[in-house]
Amino acid sequence: MAMQSQDFTAIFKDMMGSFPVDTSAMDDAFKTTAALNEKLAGVALEAADKSTEISTKWTKDTLARLADMSRAKSEPADYAKAMTDFASATAEVAAEHMAAFAEVAKKVQMETVDLMMAAGKDMGEDAAAALQKASKDVTTATKKAATAK
Repeated sequence: MAMQSQDFTAIFKDMMGSFPVDTSAMDDAFKTTAALNEKLAGVALEAADKSTEISTKWTKDTLARLADMSRAKSEPADYAKAMTDFASATAEVAAEHMAAFAEVAKKVQMETVDLMMAAGKDMGEDAAAALQKASKDVTTATKKAATAK
């Protein structure tokens, strides 16, 4: 007696057709994530731009002070004074520029926290809506399958 294997393709098609899959939740999640990434990239690029401006200004200030310090002096004591003035000014400017970098970092931190809080809320709402819809669809499909028998 020859064994005949049953074709389960039709059975699986019927079973999977009974439970509809809605991909709109995945589409919404992708769009939310893409929007968040765009905003985070904007924050990072703005911070990089500000940091570059601060670094450039700091470098130009330092080079200008170096040019003043490197000029020929008439008295040997003037070289020591020029070096002391340079060191003092450099320390003062360093504190100012480090404070400017700290402000950039603080702004990035605040904006990132705000974005993450908003994204978490949006994603939570999207997930809740998707779960409610999926639950409703499965309940409807189960009832439909039960009454079809």
